[in-house]
Amino acid sequence: MSRSEDRPGRGGLRGWGGVTGMAVACAVTAAVTLLPLAHHSGGPAGTGTSGGVVTTERARAEACTEPEASLPASGDDGPNIDRIKERGKLIAGVDQNSFRWGYRNPESGNLEGFDIDLVRAIADDLLGDPDAVIFRAIPTNQRIAALENDRVDVVVRTMTINCKRLEQVSFSTAYFRAGQQVLAPKKSPITGYDSSLKGKRVCSAEGSTAYEALEKKSFGALYKDDFDGTERDPDRLTVPNQLDCLVRLQLGEVDAVVTDNALAAGQAAQDPAVELKGKDPFTTEYYGVATKKGSDDLVARVNKVLVDYRAGGKNSAWMRSYEKWLATGLPGITAPPAPKYRTD
Repeated sequence: MSRSEDRPGRGGLRGWGGVTGMAVACAVTAAVTLLPLAHHSGGPAGTGTSGGVVTTERARAEACTEPEASLPASGDDGPNIDRIKERGKLIAGVDQNSFRWGYRNPESGNLEGFDIDLVRAIADDLLGDPDAVIFRAIPTNQRIAALENDRVDVVVRTMTINCKRLEQVSFSTAYFRAGQQVLAPKKSPITGYDSSLKGKRVCSAEGSTAYEALEKKSFGALYKDDFDGTERDPDRLTVPNQLDCLVRLQLGEVDAVVTDNALAAGQAAQDPAVELKGKDPFTTEYYGVATKKGSDDLVARVNKVLVDYRAGGKNSAWMRSYEKWLATGLPGITAPPAPKYRTD
């Protein structure tokens, strides 16, 4: 469970200035727990599978060499899809704090962004209505738990596909390519993911691939809180929500953030006093739609949605969403990542 924390208001931000209204609007929701954004009465989000299937999936994860390879696309229904249709709503775990990916527009109050567009495409395919969605805002460190506890059908929340996570959830094919990078003030002496981090306070989200990268190689950075993972954890260097790191940076409580470059580009757009450090990301990662472990019918159907979503070249739904939300901060992308499918 994530811990709540005092959230600064507009007057509490100090440092370099230039923090936009969007940054402040996001900051006040940065420490949410599993928050239903709409009510429902349709019962649990999904079911697990038989022990044999889970065992087979776990064995595949342990022998994992190509985590982005997913089930072949299929338009067929199945038990998990039937349950969604009976409910009449898709329950999606999303972010409401990541500018341009999944965020609540402070003017309209609506959830918007690249991930939100994809959720609506899935709902349209399953239910014939892009608005037939119950959105649940979930912190970074509760994405897997939300699926395991049947709180959501899918998680579409800049979630990296990797072998470790395949032991706990199932993934669609990749819908975006990203990589880890350092975000820091423009005037900072930090130059990237290198020795310039030595002795610096570096923030990352709990349960994120950024934290895992720091565990492997920190360059002498300070990246762990005292009493990490306990009730006494101050949530200063390791935080429940990724956007909390930007707030910490703005408050001067940390010196840098390590996160996906895709998310960091949105944060740099929120606060012109910060920038991505280093020429390129130091990892290559792919985002996928996550489901409860072994929900094969739903995974295959999402993969079918993604086939359609990518189709059309420059006029595809994927490219239209990219141009609308991401092209300004992440220019030069000409196509979505090609899908990879399992052959076993």
